[in-house]
Amino acid sequence: MALSCSVSFCMLLFSIFSFTCSNAKLDQTSLSFPLTALPLSTTKPHIKTNPQFRTLSSSSSSSSSSSSYNLKSSFKYSMALVVTLPIGTPPQLQQMVLDTGSQLSWIQCHNKTPPTASFDPSLSSSFYVIPCTHPLCKPRVPDFTLPTTCDQNRLCHYSYFYADGTYAEGNLVREKLTFSPSQTTPPLTLGCATESSDAKGILGMNLGRLSFPSQAKVTKFSYCVPTRQTRPGTPTGSFYLGNNPSSSKFRYVNMLTFTPSQRMPNLDPLAFTLPMQGIRIGAKKLNIPPSVFRPNAGGSGQTMIDSGSEFTFLVDAAYERVHEEVNRVVGPRIKKGYVYGGVADMCFDGDASLIGRLIGDMVFEFEKGVEIVIRKERVLADVGGGVHCVGIGRSERLGAASNIIGNFHQQNLWVEFDIGNRRVGFGEADCSRLAK
Repeated sequence: MALSCSVSFCMLLFSIFSFTCSNAKLDQTSLSFPLTALPLSTTKPHIKTNPQFRTLSSSSSSSSSSSSYNLKSSFKYSMALVVTLPIGTPPQLQQMVLDTGSQLSWIQCHNKTPPTASFDPSLSSSFYVIPCTHPLCKPRVPDFTLPTTCDQNRLCHYSYFYADGTYAEGNLVREKLTFSPSQTTPPLTLGCATESSDAKGILGMNLGRLSFPSQAKVTKFSYCVPTRQTRPGTPTGSFYLGNNPSSSKFRYVNMLTFTPSQRMPNLDPLAFTLPMQGIRIGAKKLNIPPSVFRPNAGGSGQTMIDSGSEFTFLVDAAYERVHEEVNRVVGPRIKKGYVYGGVADMCFDGDASLIGRLIGDMVFEFEKGVEIVIRKERVLADVGGGVHCVGIGRSERLGAASNIIGNFHQQNLWVEFDIGNRRVGFGEADCSRLAK
């Protein structure tokens, strides 16, 4: 997400029906969750901006490395991915948007009406509300700047506002995730939203010390996003916490890291920042200097990968070259004066497969020869009404100065976030078949 923050779009939706575990020994533990899709009601890209601002432990009193727990899930892709997690003691299933671009995780705590009933704190023995006197309620916690105030009960109140006008506010709390009576996370710092404009919470997965991976000691996670329109029905993909059995086939690129002295106005130091090198369209390498994809002296130009962002966004110096090439090969077919969701203006009526063939494959290039290849069949996104758009927008229209690779350009691709080794891995796959 951007503006020294993160940008969230539509995400993956998960529903947990059951879970199993075996824990003869901690290092043999495994968890399995079947997951299903829920539809989105939005008619445009869902933009959420996080304002300024690893394996699970076996119990509340101990922790373990990511090799101790492996969680495998399947999910169905409906443009927004939301994981349903067991929160509290005993557990209550809560929908939370999986977002690698933000830090604070929060759940709904105000709606008591099914079928979207939110978390009921009175039913959990492990629920704890953070008071105003707690250090986390101070206005300047290192790497976590969140507007907090004291409410009338002397409890820590937070407010979260997003770029698309949605918001969440409530109290900061401590609560566990309970996978079984013998397997829980430590108490995690979460937001408990008493007011919000969205029906789902957020699972913050970035590099911040209060993110879910940091607090739950998850050092590695991965997902495989299926293509949207390959088969009838909603396609299903896979999600892992812990080691991925396919990782021997992945190609890795080291993340860029930043010291406190490098904290710049337009930089999000907690994002998964990648050393992108260039873009190819068809057989043509676009004339974009690699420096365009790196943070400049003010932090602009950072390239981050975001599970929560639907589309990809580029700074002007890169976007203009993409637009020029698309215009060169299919210019007369561009839908004049049309901008989808206020961000995407390379849109078309008519035969999407023909336009895709004319544009050709698109490739994002990284260091060490690592590439994300977007096949010509997946260059265009169906945005409804017979209109298809190249899934790329101008980041300046978000008020951002960053390059953001969204989940539209992660289809049929394993993406592994190896936090322990400060790297991100990619591996092409038929994600729908993997989940079967």
